Amino acid sequence: MNSLERIERTIKFLETDYVPVIAQVFGHAATIAGVGVDDYVRDGETVARCQIDALKRYGYDAVFAVLDVNVETEAVGSTLEYRHNQYPTIKQHVFQNGGAHLADIPDPARSGRMPEMLKALRRLRGELGNEVLVVGCVLGPFTLTTQLLGIENALFMAIDDPEKLELVMDFATDVIINFGRAQIEAGAHVPVVFDPSASPAVVPPQFFREFELPRLRSVFKALEAGGAIANWLHIAGSADSIFPVYANAGVDIANFDYSIAAASAIAKLPRTCLNGNIKSLSFVDDDPEDICVLAKKLLDMFKERKGFILSSGCEIPPEAKPENVAAIVCATELTR
Repeated sequence: MNSLERIERTIKFLETDYVPVIAQVFGHAATIAGVGVDDYVRDGETVARCQIDALKRYGYDAVFAVLDVNVETEAVGSTLEYRHNQYPTIKQHVFQNGGAHLADIPDPARSGRMPEMLKALRRLRGELGNEVLVVGCVLGPFTLTTQLLGIENALFMAIDDPEKLELVMDFATDVIINFGRAQIEAGAHVPVVFDPSASPAVVPPQFFREFELPRLRSVFKALEAGGAIANWLHIAGSADSIFPVYANAGVDIANFDYSIAAASAIAKLPRTCLNGNIKSLSFVDDDPEDICVLAKKLLDMFKERKGFILSSGCEIPPEAKPENVAAIVCATELTR
């Protein structure tokens, strides 16, 4: 059973040879290759090379053509600041004055760094085929909206002019669908939908149900129609209060962060494949033995349930200790 088969069976709650491991390694792949993160996020060939080298080093079950969270907003017209060995940040939001005149939907083959992400996916899928899960990434509708407007503007607009906010969110949804389908065509088995601004830590659950849910549903339907093998939603933080609506959105894989007890995630998402939830900073601050203990507890909790992918709760930081990343993979070897 190869990695892709293992994950596909896990999503369906079927027997596998062992629990799959998806270490959320993005910029860390650059760090262990001696490449600056700022160089990594601007070159698709570098992303693919570093991801393949990290896969060979650690032996987990997925690779990520993930640059950073600003790819879509930059392609629309936001200005970024690139700093040495760091992820870029937004210097000027393209719609920071309100987004009265929405831009054109960016062309993934031409706009910003979108082509570099597609280049990485083509290289990864070309080399790995259907042996290992190849993962792309799009932002969720509200998260991209906050990247276009600025988060303060978006939150004020939700109160003062919700109809205008919905127009921007509809535009964001179109950008996401267009980019996500281009990623699938380039080779992604699944684009993970990364939606941190939709967390209950940012907006109340009612906002999620009213504004975000229908647009997430549209995104997932479009990605599924485009050939994604699953719908994967990643909302960091304490998202358990919105778990009950995930099924309505069409979520097949739900990431859950360290702040959510595994028992709570199991209770609220009994028939959804869960992915998590070792604390990301543990890969920086702790020792391999600590990672193994945390992983073993999770493996024991999900032993009878199935439908579980061992992972970090969010991205493993670029500066993580390599021995700690190796430890999360080694933990599953005891079950093989």
